[in-house]
Amino acid sequence: MSLRVIIVGYGRMGQEIERLCKTYDCTVVSTLDIHNNLHGEGLEPKTIPKADVAIDFSTPDATIKNLPKLATVGINVVIGTTGWNEHEAKMKSVVADNNIGVVVASNFSLGVNIFQAITERAGELFKNFDDYGSWIHEAHHENKIDAPSGTAISLKNSMQQAGYNRKIDISSTRVGALPGIHTVGFDGPFETVTLTHSARDRATFARGALEAARWVKGRNGWFTMRDVLELEP
Repeated sequence: MSLRVIIVGYGRMGQEIERLCKTYDCTVVSTLDIHNNLHGEGLEPKTIPKADVAIDFSTPDATIKNLPKLATVGINVVIGTTGWNEHEAKMKSVVADNNIGVVVASNFSLGVNIFQAITERAGELFKNFDDYGSWIHEAHHENKIDAPSGTAISLKNSMQQAGYNRKIDISSTRVGALPGIHTVGFDGPFETVTLTHSARDRATFARGALEAARWVKGRNGWFTMRDVLELEP
């Protein structure tokens, strides 16, 4: 049976997800944006259509209102919106209380998630070499609001969790229509090591979100793309 999907946030990412849905045997049963869900009215029990998974690429303020409504009616959720991390503990409680499944990621690109695992390993390898400093630079299109990006923050967290406890300088660029470039660098006395991921098309993020949507159907709990891709911690 085709996976029934609600798209929450019908901007460029929402439209790209809709375009790829048939490829992933998914059927869009509803698209919600400020025109029909400004105050959450599109997610009320009486108005929301029957669905397996909702994919949320809306705004931080909208996401923290959307998730409890979706949880109440038992719909699993894939969240690609960033900038709402301060509410994560509360949202985890909502997920647990309603026994639904949620996949949360700052970046759904399959390549980026593998890149993050590589970055974590690099942080682990460099942690004992005090004369190597590190930086992260990210560049996105001029309309991306949050800076640094959620992905850059996740990369930094991965390095720190691996034991790299020195300062990690993060910088951001917002220009043109760039889908996203992330570079992690390590600089020593006589050499520099850089790791870079470049997204050529936002379809890579839509593809990952749909992979996550298929994976989370029927599951309960709070997950990340590491779970979806079965990447070792």
